[in-house]
Amino acid sequence: MQYLQNIHTHTSFCDGKDAPEDMVKEAIRLGLTTLGFSAHSASYYSNYPLPRNGTLDYVKEINRLKEVYRDQLEILLGFEYDMYCGIDTSPFDYVIGAMHYLYMNGTFIPFDRDVANLETQINEHFGGDGMAFAKRYYYELADMPKYVKADVVAHFDTITKLCEKKRFFDYECQEYLDAAKEAIYALVDKVPVFEVNTGAMSRGYRTVQYPTAPVLREMCRAGAHLVLTSDCHDLRNLTYAFPETLELIRSCGFGEIYYLTGKGFKSVPLY
Repeated sequence: MQYLQNIHTHTSFCDGKDAPEDMVKEAIRLGLTTLGFSAHSASYYSNYPLPRNGTLDYVKEINRLKEVYRDQLEILLGFEYDMYCGIDTSPFDYVIGAMHYLYMNGTFIPFDRDVANLETQINEHFGGDGMAFAKRYYYELADMPKYVKADVVAHFDTITKLCEKKRFFDYECQEYLDAAKEAIYALVDKVPVFEVNTGAMSRGYRTVQYPTAPVLREMCRAGAHLVLTSDCHDLRNLTYAFPETLELIRSCGFGEIYYLTGKGFKSVPLY
């Protein structure tokens, strides 16, 4: 089957390369039925730069495109909400809940910038213990519903982003999977879907998707629902690695995949 939407899409309003309308045109060229935009919330990251006073411009432009292209493509106005950012989500059609930093002892700790930064954070805050860092991430991620009513859990195991460059912890061992499993079960009844995300692959950080196959199998056992996204920052990658990732999802035990529409999520059999 083909997967004909992407709902995790970043534009020049935040850290994407392309203007929203250019991405719309590419989605139409590819034959997509739905394109969801998901600008990063203003946060404690200076390199995720949708400023709080820029949100209205973003909302206005995406709503304009909805009307202009309404007969060619369903466009959804979404938002990637960083935990702890405290931003009003009422203008948006859907919210992707994400973590890009931890919060400990009054300090925000970024963890997905580069290898050197992550190594520094693990050394300074976890005594060099990468597994302690991973457990803290899942402990905090499990609390997402306290901070935002999310429709999608973004890149569930994003802490593995840099682990192909340096193995900060063993993300295949049972200790790690047990921590991930606790977060899965904490979220599965509170957030409608988890995303399978190919973005780190398209940007050269990883050779596999988020979540990894062992985590996907845990999600299957937990009864989680999945959407497929490319976490697109470049219009050339709107459907990056979708066919092979659908096959992987199927091999992990899932019999269906979910689509987001203006009326909510709907499931489609994987065949």
